[in-house]
Amino acid sequence: MALKKSFSKDKTECTVTFTVSQEAAHGAEQITIAGDWNNWSSTENPLKKGKDGSFSIKVKLPAGREYQFRYLLDGKNWENEWEADKYIPAPFSHTDNSVVECYVPEKAEKKSAKK
Repeated sequence: MALKKSFSKDKTECTVTFTVSQEAAHGAEQITIAGDWNNWSSTENPLKKGKDGSFSIKVKLPAGREYQFRYLLDGKNWENEWEADKYIPAPFSHTDNSVVECYVPEKAEKKSAKK
């Protein structure tokens, strides 16, 4: 699993590529991502299966905050991101939610401030 982040030129948007490796997919045929940006919809953001058996999706999120999420494998098994920025206890269960932080890196902020 992996998270890759990139920011728009004006630093207002963070594009996150969520990737679930073939190993982490546990033989799933379908994976979706549910998070607080899509009201925890288990159908709105399906990941695309790659030739190597991994699944991925790019999601554009407003920068400057963090987002909780989890993966849903084949509509029945929830899985956290193994490389999440952090984990937060879920409010309605005895599990944790994965968190992706979409804060602009300090170096990028300093460069834009110099212009």
